[in-house]
Amino acid sequence: MKRILKCPKCDSYTMEEECSECKVKTLAIIPAKYSPDDRMGKYRRMGKKEEKKD
Repeated sequence: MKRILKCPKCDSYTMEEECSECKVKTLAIIPAKYSPDDRMGKYRRMGKKEEKKD
C-alpha cells in the first residue's frame, strides 16, 4: 500500500518517490506514534478526566 508523500522543497503532496514539479526526493508524512507512557500523558489524561466531569 502506497502512502502520501510530501516534497520538502515545494510542499506539494504526491504518491511518487520523486516530486514531479521540482524533482526532489519526497518524504513520508507519518504522524508520531501515540504512547500512554509519554512525558505529557499524565496531563492529557488529567484533562480528559476534567472534560468528563463537565
